[in-house]
Amino acid sequence: MKFKLSVISALTALSLASVAQAATYNAGTYTAVAKGNGGDVPVSVTFSSDAIQKIEVGQNKETPGIGSVAIEILPKTIVDKQSLGVNGVSGASITSKAILAAVAACVKQAGGNVEALSKVQKTQAAAPAQTVNADIAIVGAGAAGQTAAIRASELGKKVVLLEKMPFAGGAAAVNGGTVVIQGSKIQKDAGVKDDSPAIMTEDYIKNGHNLNDRRMLALYVNNVGPMVDWATTYAGMKLNTKAGFTNEAEHSKPRVMRWVDGAQGATRYFKAAVAKSGTKLLLGTPAKELIVKDGKVVGVKAQGSDGTVYTINAPAVILTTGGFGANKDMLSGNLKNALYYGVKSSNGEGHQMAMKIGAKTQMMDLGKIYPNGMEVAPGIAKSTIWSNKAAFEDNSGIMVNKAGKRVISELDTNHNIKNEEVKQGGKLFILMDEPSYQAFLTKLSITGISKEDMDKWLAQDGKGYPIVVKADTIEAVANKAGVNGAELAKTVAKYNGYVKAGKDADFNRPAKFMKKQVAAVGPYYIVEQQPRFATTMGGVVTNDKLNVVDKNNKPIPGLFAAGELVGGAMGDDSPPGGNMAWAMTSGKLAAEQAVNSLNK
Repeated sequence: MKFKLSVISALTALSLASVAQAATYNAGTYTAVAKGNGGDVPVSVTFSSDAIQKIEVGQNKETPGIGSVAIEILPKTIVDKQSLGVNGVSGASITSKAILAAVAACVKQAGGNVEALSKVQKTQAAAPAQTVNADIAIVGAGAAGQTAAIRASELGKKVVLLEKMPFAGGAAAVNGGTVVIQGSKIQKDAGVKDDSPAIMTEDYIKNGHNLNDRRMLALYVNNVGPMVDWATTYAGMKLNTKAGFTNEAEHSKPRVMRWVDGAQGATRYFKAAVAKSGTKLLLGTPAKELIVKDGKVVGVKAQGSDGTVYTINAPAVILTTGGFGANKDMLSGNLKNALYYGVKSSNGEGHQMAMKIGAKTQMMDLGKIYPNGMEVAPGIAKSTIWSNKAAFEDNSGIMVNKAGKRVISELDTNHNIKNEEVKQGGKLFILMDEPSYQAFLTKLSITGISKEDMDKWLAQDGKGYPIVVKADTIEAVANKAGVNGAELAKTVAKYNGYVKAGKDADFNRPAKFMKKQVAAVGPYYIVEQQPRFATTMGGVVTNDKLNVVDKNNKPIPGLFAAGELVGGAMGDDSPPGGNMAWAMTSGKLAAEQAVNSLNK
């Protein structure tokens, strides 16, 4: 994707005079490249003798809706302030650092003083307070919040959507890109006519270990199909029907599909639908507190990134602020020790605002812990979930413990693999031959990992974070990863025998995913696997109208909630595609119920 941004300085004469004292350049256009989240970020900067005139960011692979926002905002900020001493875009720090580094390199080429320019700041007058009147205020522009905004606007209400980050999307912008479609026309048209809310309920109770809030689960399974029909017609979302259903052990029926272009595609569809709806979207504007009068929620206080203090008057407020996985102080139970790989914005502000006015919560110690993470920094993980599928489903990748032995089917449920991983000391290892590793690489970008990242980690040769190693023999690669090489060689020979026989006699890996033997000739690769989480399963409690309730189970007038903020529907675990479907289903329902409350 190519991003071209041409921004021309509009500084006042006074500002230019002060900047000129700190900046002198050899006029011309200079180019530089820095590493971003998705690879190289090329930048060209045009200088006059005393000013930065224009910054252009060329072709890159930064994440649409996240890194692309930094590309849109940061060059203009640098030009406007004539400074490198500017803040990066929150949530897009890697892309921001790349742009700043590349611009700094261009400044140096042009003979400018990078150190002095990094100290130049443009003072800004305090922005005035603003009052905004709306029918419905929605706090949080992830999948639930954007769905709610689209639906409430469709129903004729004036909607304000607040988002603390400088871009919309939330956790949905970086998830696996799948969604449950049980009961939808698309599922039936794809040939699945024997699924039902009852069957989905049974699957979710099994997967959630009977800890599910049955009221929320009933709302979910009975409304997800109509939500998908609405989303793929009115809201313009597009499912990858050509690729068909994804293979998910947690679901007894085919009911999970990917959006076209995955999470990045869904981000684009949401953005277009919100813009079309007429919703007033305030980005970079975190909500600070709920406005309560006579026991009823009647609005929100917020503050923009420019300092503007907003008073949003609205007789109905929908909280869709996501989870709290990034807030260590709110974590308990097993979540305390699991690696976090989610978005930095999941800090639980919505939970805290609701609890401050007496909202009831449940299951706050539970989270969706996946088994397929790499510890890329102490306590921080990145996901390999889609890369694993590529290595296992169509190739010969296998997963072993430290002793070099397979201990579970590579295609078992995430929950079962995670439990086995914990039993094995919190770590398993994927062994791949060259074809499997190349397939593994093709899916990494879905979860924000680049080939450059993998090359960097391979260069560490097992001596840093994470463990990613390569060698010409099975024994040698095992030794680098701290795995028993002799046993691993035996395991490979045994597995290859199962492939030849067409049956996994140990763990019943499906035969359709055992079509290739592990190659007899290297190189071989090993990639670590550790438990990771992003999604918290607990949250505020609502009634069946998604109206938040207090500790006495009485509805708090004017306050609704949806998405990850609302705990319970999935128990202690969520199956693939489940979180996205719940966010959108509950977001749509919350909007409808909020509108109904206004029409009474």
